[in-house]
Amino acid sequence: MPRLVLQQPGELCTNAESVPEHLLLRPEDDSELQSVLDWFRDYPVGSLYTEAIRNAIDYVLDGGRTGRFDLLAQDVHPGERASVGAKLEYEVLRVFELPKIRPLDTIISGAPVDIKATVGDNWTIPSEAHCQLCICTQIQLGKNRHRSWLVRTHRSWLYRGKGNNDGKRGLAVDAREKWSVPLYDWQELPVNPLRYLTDEQASLVLAKKPGQVKRLVMMFRFLEGMIIPRNVILTVGAGNDDPMRRARQARDAAAKEGLTLLCGDWVESRDQAAARNITLGPGEWIAVREDSPTESNFQ
Repeated sequence: MPRLVLQQPGELCTNAESVPEHLLLRPEDDSELQSVLDWFRDYPVGSLYTEAIRNAIDYVLDGGRTGRFDLLAQDVHPGERASVGAKLEYEVLRVFELPKIRPLDTIISGAPVDIKATVGDNWTIPSEAHCQLCICTQIQLGKNRHRSWLVRTHRSWLYRGKGNNDGKRGLAVDAREKWSVPLYDWQELPVNPLRYLTDEQASLVLAKKPGQVKRLVMMFRFLEGMIIPRNVILTVGAGNDDPMRRARQARDAAAKEGLTLLCGDWVESRDQAAARNITLGPGEWIAVREDSPTESNFQ
């Protein structure tokens, strides 16, 4: 199927219904787009987006209630998978401390900006965002990576037709490749440590029995040397009372197996981890042995 032939910069945009007549501009000639780019230069954009995406995925999986940990698993409905984009909008506002302001998602440097994301190959641009600035994020779950662009989604650069019932249309490939500006290149998306378990190990760790403490010790043994975020503890204890308390109780049982459990919430643990060249953040755990390497297997 041939690519859509697009109008070029310097021509008039076909969108005369909802915005004043205007020219199609190259990114370098779009003063609003350049102002937004300048604003982002003060931030570690890729790292903050990684945090936002990770939180959005954790929210959709709801591991503490469902016990799920893999967005590509068969028990995750495609609609849930697609909803990561909607949740990500709010996470991006949070990590960048941006206000929620209509008619789009926010305002940056005086310019309205819409925040879009997809776990597929394209984005659905709503009618109110036609000819506006959009941050378009692509999340490749199978490759555990993501990237984002800033683009003015001129109607002339969207796929033809009336779109869906909400007037949403996809962004043409050539528009993304020629007239968008990368906010950051591919960034690695951290893998949930539970995905490193074999099927047999996962069935043991996530079983209803034995109790949480024994299953947590099993998990730490299987994932020795890997940093375990708080949401993983909650997933293993899904449907049970106070999994974090059970993780603290697991320290003695793990010690009997020669494992030392360190937690980023405790100064002593952070110091012990730092001595091994391991950085533990709040709520993060790791199981180590006295003769284990000095760096974690999972950052």
